[in-house]
Amino acid sequence: MNTTDITIRLASPSDSPDMAEVHMRSWEVAYKDIIPMDYIKEKNTTRPALWQRIITEENTTQYVIQKGAKTIGIMSVAPPQDDDVGEDFYELHGIYLHPDYYRQGIGSKAMDFAFEKARSLGKTIMTVWVFAENASSIKFYEKCGFIADGKTKIINCSKEMQCIRMRRKI
Repeated sequence: MNTTDITIRLASPSDSPDMAEVHMRSWEVAYKDIIPMDYIKEKNTTRPALWQRIITEENTTQYVIQKGAKTIGIMSVAPPQDDDVGEDFYELHGIYLHPDYYRQGIGSKAMDFAFEKARSLGKTIMTVWVFAENASSIKFYEKCGFIADGKTKIINCSKEMQCIRMRRKI
């Protein structure tokens, strides 16, 4: 697919309804066989208020991925939340595309944007956490040059979910 009509920019408060919509639709498809659907539905009821609270005029880490004027994805690129990494690390905290736009090269374009953002801040390593059961996401991140670094954690999504951390030099 031609991704020249894809733009990525910092999100503003007016983007929050579209961001919530993308987040909900993405979770419904990407995690349908991984996370219990009742949990996904419960979380989705909180998404509009969550994004309205998160996206302020001072936002510096949350981005919208757009095709024309339509928001088709969201991503967060920010300092890592892990305490075992150094000053040269940056983290992809999340990337979600609307399912209608999967496998069109948009995720790869978003990753390039994330790498460039981190490099512009003098960072040399990017990390991302991914559910260990999410084979398609792991495959995507491996295609983007990430490898599992051995660090794991458990997140409760109405069942215990193991997450693995992946990293790559940028």
